[in-house]
Amino acid sequence: MNKNQFNLRAQVIKTLLAVQNGQSLSSVLNQHINIVSERDRGLYHELTLGCLRQWYSLKAITLPLLTKPLDNEALESCLYLGLYQILCTRIPVHAAISETVNAAKQLGFEPMSGLVNAILRRVSRETSEFQTALNNTHGLPSWLFKRLKKDWPDQFDEICQNLKQVAPLTLRVNERQISRDEYLDILDEEQIDARPCTLSDVGIVLEQTGNITHLPGFEEGGFSVQDEHAQLCAMLLPNLDDQVVVDACAAPGGKTAHILERFNPKKLIALDHDAKRLLRVSENLERLVLDQDNVEIVTADATTWQAKETVDCIVLDAPCSATGVIRRHPDIRLLRQSTDIAQTAALQQQILQNMWQQLKVGGTLLYITCSILKAENEQQMAVFFAEHPDAEEIKINADWGIEQTYGRQLLPTAQSGDGFYYCQIKKLG
Repeated sequence: MNKNQFNLRAQVIKTLLAVQNGQSLSSVLNQHINIVSERDRGLYHELTLGCLRQWYSLKAITLPLLTKPLDNEALESCLYLGLYQILCTRIPVHAAISETVNAAKQLGFEPMSGLVNAILRRVSRETSEFQTALNNTHGLPSWLFKRLKKDWPDQFDEICQNLKQVAPLTLRVNERQISRDEYLDILDEEQIDARPCTLSDVGIVLEQTGNITHLPGFEEGGFSVQDEHAQLCAMLLPNLDDQVVVDACAAPGGKTAHILERFNPKKLIALDHDAKRLLRVSENLERLVLDQDNVEIVTADATTWQAKETVDCIVLDAPCSATGVIRRHPDIRLLRQSTDIAQTAALQQQILQNMWQQLKVGGTLLYITCSILKAENEQQMAVFFAEHPDAEEIKINADWGIEQTYGRQLLPTAQSGDGFYYCQIKKLG
């Protein structure tokens, strides 16, 4: 069968299988999206992201229905897609079952279509019991379950529930062009439901998701899409006017742009090892009509890069497990492995060591991750301070997040921001 003739569910199953085999969701979506008709793309997205978001919850409620555990990836994808439609969407049950069983047949999984059909019919007869069971699962791979339970015993249940939610769509208004209140008025005139963020003074949460390029002011650079907790970065920084600043690990440029919207640095070096993703930095700055005369975009490895002379401020959004942004990137549940954490922490340490050498005495380094694991955050900072007597923490006086021995941790919050960690450090003489 021609791949363009597969039904929508078959396209979703193919996408889920690719993620199970280690591909990132964003790369698979780019390959598959053009095969899906314009009309079906919204549903394709919802089913794919929804299945990944509920993957381990669906796995947990499926186990009791099987005589032996599933060791077949195709069967898993077919089953979870069917279950997700029955338990989490308004798609009529008969359509969910028949379309999913047909998809299994189209993809050549005919032998397992009978089992898929039987399990989906069983669940459809006891929907409310299975919905309750689904809501009561933690929905995490076992290694992450153990780590989060250890790191956050008091907040654990809430974290699990929040990571299963759909993250809100949050904008950051470009202050160079328009104030937040003015943009809220424009949205109101267009009858677009929105509310101001509570922590970010330039943030707006949209009550409905949609195509952001259709929002007023997008082409003119009136706003960017950025999580509320990520917007706090520029608000924490000292005044960077006439300073030399490095945005290490800068791509795709959200923080670079926010710094330029807020300050007039003498020079801003946007550094990243990924040349392709760095292209998006200049594209974003162009759309936002931000002056690039003092911006230097550099493809380099942050573990070895050397500044021509020491700099005033370094923003280090370090590579991490991205466990704080699982709501936005649900494929992380399947892709991330427990062994990754030690490797990432070692890489963070190397980058920190090198970047510290590029910072002048009296300068500031802001260490950031989108992780909720202490090994990448507070514990990483404990090691850093123990090894660097010339480093002093600048305490973040804020009423957001949870104060740690070093730094502050924000956890994923329902209807608000993702998981982020911030620690501000001053270099002593």
